[in-house]
Amino acid sequence: MATAFIPPDYFRRYSVSEIFGSGRECEVDLGCGDGGFLLAVAQQHPERMYLGVERLLGRLRKVCRRADALGLDNVRAVRVESRYLLEWMLEPGSVRRLHYLFPDPWPKEKHHKKRMIQGDIVPVLHRVLSPEGEFLFRTDHEEYYSWVCEIMGASLLFRRGEWNDLASYPATDFQRCWESQGRTIYSARFVRNS
Repeated sequence: MATAFIPPDYFRRYSVSEIFGSGRECEVDLGCGDGGFLLAVAQQHPERMYLGVERLLGRLRKVCRRADALGLDNVRAVRVESRYLLEWMLEPGSVRRLHYLFPDPWPKEKHHKKRMIQGDIVPVLHRVLSPEGEFLFRTDHEEYYSWVCEIMGASLLFRRGEWNDLASYPATDFQRCWESQGRTIYSARFVRNS
């Protein structure tokens, strides 16, 4: 599968040009699932490069098959934990946007430690993003939304920004499901401070 990015070494950093063959920046879909959002946004913006991150092999294969069938040469997908990729595998300043859409909210308090967004990941997000880069977060879970806004808002590394292009932002499968059930969707955009 041409779309799959299989790192020859999981213990080094990769530039965007090594992953895509060219370019200096990309956008990353953290936990891309079956790729509904990833493929839609890549079709909308063929001039941009998109890296999907997924730890489940079956989902990753599906993303790759669909991207290859659509002829999307601006998409790559990698099988790895999102946090590991951000912390250890991507070059600093190489990501224009991080999309973190409808992750498992781990609603029970005893499971909150499993949430990716914790205070110690904020510097990681800052390091991997380019100047004025963005972290975009969406969820149907109000408490998780408040959690993320509190953690990101407490840092001087990011500022809250307006999300003006929500109308043209492709929906994920989870979003369509939750909206069909009448749930409220919460969205937040955080911009990297220099």
